[in-house]
Amino acid sequence: MDSNHLVMAEFSIVPIGTGETSVGRFVATAVLAFSHVEGLSFEVTPMGTVLAANDLDTIFEAVRRAHEAVVALGARRVSSTLKIDDRRDKPRSMHDKVDAVKKYMKEAEANSRGH
Repeated sequence: MDSNHLVMAEFSIVPIGTGETSVGRFVATAVLAFSHVEGLSFEVTPMGTVLAANDLDTIFEAVRRAHEAVVALGARRVSSTLKIDDRRDKPRSMHDKVDAVKKYMKEAEANSRGH
């Protein structure tokens, strides 16, 4: 695999059938379960976790571990959402997408002040 290739994914996991309204304990267990997947980097956000790896298999392994950990903690059902961005036309990092948006925001702000 090309070392410049980066697969990014947004992942969220929800335990069902736990008798609790809070999911923080389950999310923490899920994150811990995939935190040692080789080749995976991640960033936890308030609404999900951004995963990054050089291949899809690493992303899928992280998701599998998260599901198994949440079930092991007592969830009788697990619902998750996985959105994948597999861009292969240029090298990039997890943060350059955010940097690009911030750049465009500054440009738009400067343009709006000029008019």
